[in-house]
Amino acid sequence: MQSLQDALYNWLTIKVVCDVRPDDKAAVETRDFFEEILTAQHSVSNIETTKDDLMYYISYQQGEETKTRRYPRELIEIMINQINQEPEKYKDYPID
Repeated sequence: MQSLQDALYNWLTIKVVCDVRPDDKAAVETRDFFEEILTAQHSVSNIETTKDDLMYYISYQQGEETKTRRYPRELIEIMINQINQEPEKYKDYPID
């Protein structure tokens, strides 16, 4: 079982990629995988994200409780930055 902290971090990192590359099948499938972990293993629902100059914020429901986590943009955006710097290494696999 993946920790909630890790699942949220991984989900947010790939969500940022999906936001930039919405037709990337691999990215969408990976995001969906982490969403399944969040819902099935951690009972997370109603996820909302915001960001400012330094941080990403995740607000979510877990059971009856609303919780918030924050992650540095530098860490969350590392994957999309790599893709943008070396696009030839990260082909966009379109959704059929």
